[in-house]
Amino acid sequence: MLLAFDSTQQALRAEMLLEYADIEIDIRPTPKEITAGCALSIEFPGADLVQVQEIIESENVEIRGIYFKKEDGYGTIVEK
Repeated sequence: MLLAFDSTQQALRAEMLLEYADIEIDIRPTPKEITAGCALSIEFPGADLVQVQEIIESENVEIRGIYFKKEDGYGTIVEK
């Protein structure tokens, strides 16, 4: 799963919150298929989707969306 952002500040904030919650994440460049204002995205295991969504919502982190990898690009789970 992939979290995309419109700002680097929000990406770094989400990174801190997710690491604090012991969710395994990787910071990576935002794929070109996803239009976002920030070059950083956060990759996380699909099994953690519900917990990630809860943290994003409760902490009011502004995201572009949550995406999943598919054969021909990325599908959307949540898009803001």
